[in-house]
Amino acid sequence: MKRRKQLNGSAAEVEAAFYDALNRGDIDALMALWADDEEIVCIHPGGSRLYGHAQIQASWEAVFERGGLQIRPSQLHETHNLMSSVHTVIEGVTSHAGEPAHLVATNVYIKTPQGWRIVLHHASVAPGAIPDGPQTGASLH
Repeated sequence: MKRRKQLNGSAAEVEAAFYDALNRGDIDALMALWADDEEIVCIHPGGSRLYGHAQIQASWEAVFERGGLQIRPSQLHETHNLMSSVHTVIEGVTSHAGEPAHLVATNVYIKTPQGWRIVLHHASVAPGAIPDGPQTGASLH
């Protein structure tokens, strides 16, 4: 198993690095943010559950074949304690037809000896217009 460098910072900083890596299409930076545990899970919109580094990396490599993504996370709602942090966000994206769309995503982080790491990313297509509910927590940009 690869040793990953320590990321000093909060779960929110790891989340910002996650979306930055997605937008740049940087698979190495993206995978460095995941926990070393093989119990990690990723669920893409309309997709099945993917387990472990090999499945998750292969799925992101397929997504990145068309380049980086343009995702603008906002409306962060965060629940955390000393060892875990659960974030739900609205992901603003552009549809294949070029129209604005949005997803809802849940990102779960745990504190490991190497720092905060992702253990779950689950994104789903959201119905209707982007909600303009209250902004709870920080907006990520």
